[in-house]
Amino acid sequence: MGAAARARERREGANTRSGAHPDARDPQGIDKVMGRLIAERGWTETVAVGGVLGRWDQIVGPDVAGHCQPLSFVDGVLTVGADSSAWATQVRLLSNNLLGLLAREVGEGTVTRIVVRGPSAPSWRHGPRVAPGSKGPGDTYG
Repeated sequence: MGAAARARERREGANTRSGAHPDARDPQGIDKVMGRLIAERGWTETVAVGGVLGRWDQIVGPDVAGHCQPLSFVDGVLTVGADSSAWATQVRLLSNNLLGLLAREVGEGTVTRIVVRGPSAPSWRHGPRVAPGSKGPGDTYG
């Protein structure tokens, strides 16, 4: 390497020793490294929503969290599963309040809609064929 190349490297900061003050070559904290990785990859929204789902019971309170759990988050739609139809109705009525809480936690416009799923009804079909008009055990009671 010639003298001109060495002089250029010194001017650009390459191959210089670390001084008494921190610089980019010093070890970095995990929070700084992860923050930079999240920003570079465009994961900011996904990480924010994941944090909310992990703290669901703290955000919505123990009563709601005891009966409703987040199932998925896709394209701004948060799907919540309720353990009874009464709680599903309650959370549907509270959805505007929940959207406000979530906006404060993850930013305005991240969660645009909440879809609430109630418990699924049992299936009465046990075989590959079903008689036309058969609705299950309720159809025998007139």
